[in-house]
Amino acid sequence: MVPLACEVNFDGLVGPTHHYGGLAAGNLASARHRHHLSNPAQAALQGLAKMKAMTDLGLQQAVVPPQERPALDLLRRAGFDGSDVDLVAKAHRDAPELLSACYSAASMWAANAATICPSMDARDKRVHLTPANLLSELHRHIEPQATAMVLRRIFACQDHFVHHRPLPASWPLRDEGAANHMRLCRSLDEPGLQLFIFGTTSGSTLRPKRFEARQSQLASEAIARMHNILPQRVLFVQQNTSAIDAGVFHNDLVAMGHRDVVLYHGEAFLDTAAVIDRLRSRFDQVCGAQLTCIAISPQQLSLHEAVTSYLFNSQLLSLPDQTKVLIAPAECRHNERVRAILETIAGPGRAIAAIHYADVRQSMQNGGGPACLRLPVVLTPAELARIHQPVLLTEALFDQLTTWIGRHYRTQLGPHDLADPHLIDETRNALDELTGILQLGSLYPFQQV
Repeated sequence: MVPLACEVNFDGLVGPTHHYGGLAAGNLASARHRHHLSNPAQAALQGLAKMKAMTDLGLQQAVVPPQERPALDLLRRAGFDGSDVDLVAKAHRDAPELLSACYSAASMWAANAATICPSMDARDKRVHLTPANLLSELHRHIEPQATAMVLRRIFACQDHFVHHRPLPASWPLRDEGAANHMRLCRSLDEPGLQLFIFGTTSGSTLRPKRFEARQSQLASEAIARMHNILPQRVLFVQQNTSAIDAGVFHNDLVAMGHRDVVLYHGEAFLDTAAVIDRLRSRFDQVCGAQLTCIAISPQQLSLHEAVTSYLFNSQLLSLPDQTKVLIAPAECRHNERVRAILETIAGPGRAIAAIHYADVRQSMQNGGGPACLRLPVVLTPAELARIHQPVLLTEALFDQLTTWIGRHYRTQLGPHDLADPHLIDETRNALDELTGILQLGSLYPFQQV
């Protein structure tokens, strides 16, 4: 029987300027590894290997190219002038943190690229895509325009796909994409329930004390309206402010959901028990099925342990035989307490049948686990046939990208390496070749020069 819909994971390909800048406030792993030496080649190969593992499991997998770096327009707008080489040299001398931001490879974390609504949930029966405005951090806020462009190239058919602009760059409308969003359903091809999780709401005095909340209620509500979702198929809930202060900068560090299963930490939400009750009830009403909710209590795992292990940043997936598996960071296997939890909740006959481990250590050290690297998109066969096919991962593309990484990526990158003028041309040459491999045309500003 031909499936009526499938979930395609669009993973960000790690760019050649992957480095540990420690730029993200509230991201404890990023801060902990600030100015350590990174290995861009290893980072890209680890991410690519995770993608290949998905296809080996029989799942659809796609590749999202890195954005152009350095983003020299950022330096020009900050008052630096001269040639490209001059810009980098001056910024390295006078504003090294700004130079780090313009070399950031954070677009690899595709979970923050956008929020996407499948056609079966939208009243006009088309897929809706809204790039995140990423206001909270400078090195992410330079991404939305390029994200919008690549999404328009990949999802080009106007009969099937609706592209919205990022929300206005206003602090009350800050939006960080699918990392604060879940879609739950009985079957992928049936209408579902969309859960939007926000960190702050206008006028509330209940705010985190240590770190800023990155997702606003106003932004989540605006996206739901733009995506034409029926109100009864949307639920808005607030993060636990204590979780944000513990380093839960996105909700996908304390909760995940896929189809009819939710795995969550007991301190994930404000009044978690009430949220889960509402979620169960609404899922039953709109999906006509029972939601399986798997709780991990604070006694089993503290918020600190959840953040350091990235257990909840695993990917929960359905295999072609409909059994569900968890793709967890390799760090979870090496943590005895976390491994014991996984062995308790997963196994034959359970809601989660098996655990697979992914080594994405380079990404983890920069603050992103397996789920950070991917943007899930539910597509019908007709919609899947109309996306840009060369980005779908095949054995041939995997081999091409492996060779491409080996040819262009450095095996070591530190803060002082960002001042190397050769890095500009190395990166541009790599991206120029990549657009040919993915058949994306002239995607980057330097290609227009």
